[in-house]
Amino acid sequence: MKVRIKRIDKSLPLPIYETRGSVGFDLLARKTMTVKPKEISIIPCNVIVQTPPGYMLLLSPRSSTPRKKGLTSPHGVGIIDQDYAGPKDELGFLCYNFTDKPTKVERGEKVAQGVFVKVEKGDWVEIDEVQTPTRGGFGSTDK
Repeated sequence: MKVRIKRIDKSLPLPIYETRGSVGFDLLARKTMTVKPKEISIIPCNVIVQTPPGYMLLLSPRSSTPRKKGLTSPHGVGIIDQDYAGPKDELGFLCYNFTDKPTKVERGEKVAQGVFVKVEKGDWVEIDEVQTPTRGGFGSTDK
């Protein structure tokens, strides 16, 4: 799949898949910055990606980011829509510093990963009655 991408700072490399089996590509911090304790911040990731039709781009912390840096995504993942690809739509890693110390992120450091996920849109068919029995409510499979 060919994906159009623009780097903001061309001295940093394009994202890469580290191994043949990698499904996610690493995103790099465009600038050095410090995330204060218990603060939510956005780390600019240096690229604007034109996500192909029929796909979304999912952003997630790298598995080592929480352990090494004390940073995680406050809502787990970021969903990048297909139309988020304008001239100022640089990808950013929304992160939360869950430690009690400031966390420094260096320019060029791997901070997040992106994965293209195939998606379809639903056509709503409104109904008056639901035929499926209730399962038991929110969290009901955790009996």
